[in-house]
Amino acid sequence: MLVGMLMVRKQPRRKPARVRDSQRTRERLLQAAFREVYRYGFQSAGIDTILADTNVTKGALYYHFENKEALGHAIIEEIIAEITRDRWMRPLQRNTDKDPIDTLIGVVRAIPGRPRDVKNGCPLVNLTQEMSQLDEQFRKRLESIFREWQEGIAMTLRRGQSQGTVRRDLIPEETASFLMAMVEGYEVLAKNAQDAKVWNTGIRNIVGWLSSLRAPGNHKRG
Repeated sequence: MLVGMLMVRKQPRRKPARVRDSQRTRERLLQAAFREVYRYGFQSAGIDTILADTNVTKGALYYHFENKEALGHAIIEEIIAEITRDRWMRPLQRNTDKDPIDTLIGVVRAIPGRPRDVKNGCPLVNLTQEMSQLDEQFRKRLESIFREWQEGIAMTLRRGQSQGTVRRDLIPEETASFLMAMVEGYEVLAKNAQDAKVWNTGIRNIVGWLSSLRAPGNHKRG
């Protein structure tokens, strides 16, 4: 009897189909809402358009999100924050064994710069410009993304200083914020011009500036 009991494999618990369906519905709503907000801004985003894109009822929408503001908060925390982490923080964390300036240059060069990428600009900047003065809860959530982004760059620069590959005279936090301002500034300029060449010019200028952060004797071609 004991042998038979030992031979019985314990099956992993599976989430009920209803739970999985509910999670998928929430994700579909969130992605559709992000696309709508990215195109038209939060205030102009239409709930009816989001529902039509997902074929979900209004009742289902408000089951997952209390109101439009809660939906906007989820877009910031679950999509825009993740875009920034995927683009910046995770590459910086993965490449701690590489030259910090080379890593930062690689991250900048990897930012999408095709015409379709610059058309609507940066979703983080778009929402910041639109909502920071209008809604404190939006502002706080957006600020947390900027702070995490800044700290990720600053940590990379501090590591370079400890290794002797980054200039000692730099203040990592201030240098990080300047890099962020350059990146976002060129994205705004490219969006306004509707011209990917503006962004590509920006990349060259940013890479040149990053190269100037190398410690003496550690200079390379950008």
